[in-house]
Amino acid sequence: MQWVKFTHRAHQLRTVVFVAWVLFYVGLLLAVRRMWSSRYARSPVVRALLAANNNDGSPENEEWYQCVPDQLGNKLQQHFVQSSLDQDTKVFLRLSMEKSGWLFTQLYHSFMSTVLSPVVSRTSINGFLSRGSMFVFSSGQFQRLLRVSPDWRADRLLDLGAGDGGVTQIMGSHFREVYATEVSPPMKWHLQRKNYKLLGIDEWHQTGFKYDVISCLNLLDRCEDPLALLRDMRDSLVPKTGRVVLAAVVPFQPYVEVGGQWQRPKEHLKILGKTWEEQVSNLSTEVFEKTGFEVEAVTRLPYLCEGDMYNDYYVLDDAVFVLKPTAKDFH
Repeated sequence: MQWVKFTHRAHQLRTVVFVAWVLFYVGLLLAVRRMWSSRYARSPVVRALLAANNNDGSPENEEWYQCVPDQLGNKLQQHFVQSSLDQDTKVFLRLSMEKSGWLFTQLYHSFMSTVLSPVVSRTSINGFLSRGSMFVFSSGQFQRLLRVSPDWRADRLLDLGAGDGGVTQIMGSHFREVYATEVSPPMKWHLQRKNYKLLGIDEWHQTGFKYDVISCLNLLDRCEDPLALLRDMRDSLVPKTGRVVLAAVVPFQPYVEVGGQWQRPKEHLKILGKTWEEQVSNLSTEVFEKTGFEVEAVTRLPYLCEGDMYNDYYVLDDAVFVLKPTAKDFH
């Protein structure tokens, strides 16, 4: 009888400790959120952008798209496409700002991330929580880069590392068949819900058919063997007309995620240059040309991600390329 009472009290004590820990954790997050909000005013840049809805030239966002074409070199500067903040990007920013204000949702996300992060990858956590959607380019920006009209159609798109399919959807309307690869199980579930055809990461280049467009968005710096990936993409394109749409974060810092931990890939590409233009030029000559590609178009865009209780959004610098196989590699 005494043992039963002791066990019962121990269980009650554990429950009290757990509840106290949860309350302390939530209180700490709320305190940090208030401190962050009062000190940094909750992303004033985004608020200014949304308030000045028709002012695309405001200084707050010019740096996202700024490039000095003369610094790209004679060969590459003729292929530079100037981009700017458009309506689709503004919509993504507005929705991100709204979601970051959902207090209890953000508290739940923060708590689950803390619990799961030691054993689950960040990508899978985001997929499980249906958060952290990415924005690379709008429909208009995609069409401008490929130099196609809104009603242009082709047969097959392959989106490598498609995530939750948000960017896939922007491209997918131009294709009769949409294929995707993804390693995260929760993200695969999102892709299946959107009726995309999933292929294995070792299967997509061995299907027996070719792709009109292969997208490789912010994946080159997150894979073990980037040069092999580029060669496989080149060999999987429809001859002559096939294109690769590739986005890379600049500065280029390659890491791969393994069980929630980040480590250097087996093949570490060292991209030279201190500025955006210098690294883009180095990628073009030392990586793309040596794997059988030439740059058909390149632009500078912000790589946006939905925010959390501390930030309305997160942004990295992207270089987005349209690559075509060099003439000697057509087969």
